[in-house]
Amino acid sequence: MNIFIMILVALFMAGYYLLDSPSQNIVTQTTEYAIVQSDLRTIAQCVAAVQNSNINGTDFQDICIQQNQIISKFICLDSRLKKTSCEIVRNKKPAFSYLVSVSAPINPDNYNSMMEVLEKYYPDAGTFGIFHENMIMSGGTATKRIVPKEIISEMGLQEGQLVYLTQYELPDTATEFVAPQVLDVECPVGTTKVFRFGRWQCISFNTKTDCGGDMIWDSDSYQCVPDESKRPLCADNQTAVMVENVWECISPFPEKQCPDKMVARLNYNTLEWECVLNPTDISDTTKCDHIFGATTTGALGTTLHVPQTSCTDCEKLITNMETCQAACVPDSEKLTDPACYPGLATECSGGTRAFYFGFPNRLYIDRVQELIDIPVMLDSNRSQNRKFNCMDCGERGINQEKSRPPYIVICN
Repeated sequence: MNIFIMILVALFMAGYYLLDSPSQNIVTQTTEYAIVQSDLRTIAQCVAAVQNSNINGTDFQDICIQQNQIISKFICLDSRLKKTSCEIVRNKKPAFSYLVSVSAPINPDNYNSMMEVLEKYYPDAGTFGIFHENMIMSGGTATKRIVPKEIISEMGLQEGQLVYLTQYELPDTATEFVAPQVLDVECPVGTTKVFRFGRWQCISFNTKTDCGGDMIWDSDSYQCVPDESKRPLCADNQTAVMVENVWECISPFPEKQCPDKMVARLNYNTLEWECVLNPTDISDTTKCDHIFGATTTGALGTTLHVPQTSCTDCEKLITNMETCQAACVPDSEKLTDPACYPGLATECSGGTRAFYFGFPNRLYIDRVQELIDIPVMLDSNRSQNRKFNCMDCGERGINQEKSRPPYIVICN
């Protein structure tokens, strides 16, 4: 019987020790402390995230904002610490600019725990702490920072709120520059248009332009011409001609037989002989027995280039009865010819679209009587195809004073 009683007493003492031992109390207290620290750290992290997102101009959305009643505002004060607008007026900024984020008040029993969180995780955050007696108590520092009364009033700060206050400077207003209106210019022959010193100017061509092959720059005509100093000495049965800007020795005695008053001529594009009018039989008379094209004359003994007159579908042949020379000029009646203009002529009309002719060179333009009193532009924007083309000026519209459709069109 005594042994049974002793066993019961031993079991009772063991149970009491296990249920109320100091080690079990320590575990319970440690777990409660960790839960409080985790909750307080979550509040601090949410306030810091809201503050940083507003500083960086990003949008931060999380359920923790509603759970902890976190609000954030930009507040600006003048030199007397009175609230003012956060704007730059006549290049004058507010004296002080603040970004303030606050949470709901925390339990006073958790002040010390929150200070431990701030000291451990936000030691360098600056003015980030608990609002108490019009001051912010920050973790990791013994300094208390006074909050201006206007900020307390504007934010409605209460004891125990977690406050993150950051002072910043308003960014300068971006300066807008308006480009001045630049007047366009038309440059004469021998000059080119360049933009210098804020305006368009006409300057002379570089007289030292390099020409390819056996060509040389002609400062009078502003173009590359054959260099006679590089003309080769050919055999007795050959003569020197220009083939793709290079002198070559070609046999001048073809097997081709030509009719009377015509001579054999080498076509430099196909390198085949063809019959053309003999330039030595041409006389300057008022009554023309024969019509011939313009010729290029040279020194005695040189090979003459006799251009053959061949008009396109958009041209007509005209004859100077004083010199009996024939030439091609644009024919405005061929606008509806599909070979001249493949589209519908009625579509190229109105205030923004009109026809222009693709003049190949200045010599060709001088033959057109309709353009004697108007300058004609030759540039990369206009085709030189000897056909009619449609120019679309778009919103700029057509310059009616400088244009003369269907020969020339100038945009405003």
